[in-house]
Amino acid sequence: MHLHKLIIFSILIIACQYKKNTIETPTKPIPYKTTIQPEFKSYFDACGVEGSIAIFNQQNKEWILSDTLGVKFPTLPASTFKIINLLIALETKVIANEHEIVAWPGDTDTVKYGYRPEIYHDMSVKEAFEVSAGWVFIELAKRIGKERYEHYLHLSDYGNQDLSQKDADFWNFGAFAISPINQVEFLRKLYAGNLPFSQENMAIVKKVMVTEFTDAFTIRSKTGWTRENNINTGWWVGYIEKGNDVYFFATRLLQDRNQNREDFGACRKSITRSIFKDLKVLD
Repeated sequence: MHLHKLIIFSILIIACQYKKNTIETPTKPIPYKTTIQPEFKSYFDACGVEGSIAIFNQQNKEWILSDTLGVKFPTLPASTFKIINLLIALETKVIANEHEIVAWPGDTDTVKYGYRPEIYHDMSVKEAFEVSAGWVFIELAKRIGKERYEHYLHLSDYGNQDLSQKDADFWNFGAFAISPINQVEFLRKLYAGNLPFSQENMAIVKKVMVTEFTDAFTIRSKTGWTRENNINTGWWVGYIEKGNDVYFFATRLLQDRNQNREDFGACRKSITRSIFKDLKVLD
């Protein structure tokens, strides 16, 4: 990463006011062959953001990274947390299945979450995952409780496990954080069925995660976006199944909201797709 970009990146993270232990990078070395491709940064530059992407190619057992710093740097996961949140809700029997209906509580904080009247109604958990209706997962979080979250987050080695945020929505606000590398490691375990959840529940979540299906490939993924501390933190994480190969990915964008651009949300996917086109994974 160029020095001026490193400085900007550091300022953004400091502005997020994470605790010291939140922003420490993992001490474990990244296993397998690793290729750093700094040219990927041009796509982030074109969108006016700082960012990183971590990719793991299952067949070649190879990490493909945009950099060495950002991919290890944890920040709030935003709605990408819905993947493990759904797993925990199923495993704890807070919900019986993905089709369970959650009752609309009657109001939501439109300052924190924006005004989205199209989602203000009773909704199945599956639909809430697909349209990213945060209020549904907040209601589930109240039922799950911090103690059970701590248990499963620890067993899954997911994020820094800092649940000090008082409100239920600790994945969008507070000190909880995860890095792109950690996101990919978690997705690899989900794909392989090596998480502390039943095979049935993991199969449900994998099915709900399907966002694109063609004759050539399947994408299972989740986006995320939080505006905590005047910083846009945007994600697209998931994996592409193509033939006999699988490509796991976690793309994260960071942007000072004083430099806010309307294409921030779209850039999460456009950057990722451009990179996968460069890698000749997608056309």
